[in-house]
Amino acid sequence: MHTLTRDEAVTRANLLRVDGYDIELDLTAARTSTEFGSTTRVRFSLREPAATPAPTPTPTSTSTSTSSDGSPATFAEVKPVTAHLLRLNDRVLDPATLDGNRLPLTDLAGSNELTVTATMRYSNTGEGLHRFTDPEDGEVYLYAQTFLDDAQRMFACFDQPDLKAPVRLTVLAPPDWVVRANGAGRQTAAGRWEFTETPPLATYFVTVVAGPYHLVEDDHDGIPLGLVCRRSLAPYLDADAAEIFDVTRACLDRYHELFADRYPFGTYDQAFVPEFNAGAMENPGCVT
Repeated sequence: MHTLTRDEAVTRANLLRVDGYDIELDLTAARTSTEFGSTTRVRFSLREPAATPAPTPTPTSTSTSTSSDGSPATFAEVKPVTAHLLRLNDRVLDPATLDGNRLPLTDLAGSNELTVTATMRYSNTGEGLHRFTDPEDGEVYLYAQTFLDDAQRMFACFDQPDLKAPVRLTVLAPPDWVVRANGAGRQTAAGRWEFTETPPLATYFVTVVAGPYHLVEDDHDGIPLGLVCRRSLAPYLDADAAEIFDVTRACLDRYHELFADRYPFGTYDQAFVPEFNAGAMENPGCVT
């Protein structure tokens, strides 16, 4: 696997702008499977298509460079179990070109769309999409931790924080599950959740929380509020929910006094998730 260097990140950020992500995650088999489906469509464009490209790297490098004809080239990151479809604009890419976690993208146009359909693996280490089985009731609970560079464990992306882009997420899950993410979501069919497009996000802020979670809801100043925890902890969350909501309301009011812009992410969920390997993660719209 490759680690993104600062020089590579600067070169890629100078070359392209990410216009948006459409991500679909298939979690329907999560109760029995250690793998899930991921389809990503990334729209991106060149900042200056006629600009002089960076020097061509050595043949073994997949860093941002030029194609053989001198046209701009770069790479995206993804860590699949199996890549089923890789397509750049109207060209199907050979999965064999995937170099560890890097997918070379050559012969770029002014505007581009990358499609990646892949099978991904859940983790139990708090990296990417974490899967936990509660010993109390045997239920499976999922949550995503995409910081620092673990978004690529869940979807194909340009995984660096200065290439922010709106995210539109669709999640397929068991019909009885609760699903939360960075934007406001609703079930459009049994087990199909569609979430509103977010303001531009860094890849490491993208999250989803899914499972038979216990949910407590409220609202404040036009902002829907939610608290979730696994069902075996429901009595403890219920006992503290009023205080948590009071603190949350006070914080939102104070932020609205301090800043010119209102809270921009539509909903505000706080998810108490199992086996979390940090104190908290400030994902916009859905703090874990």
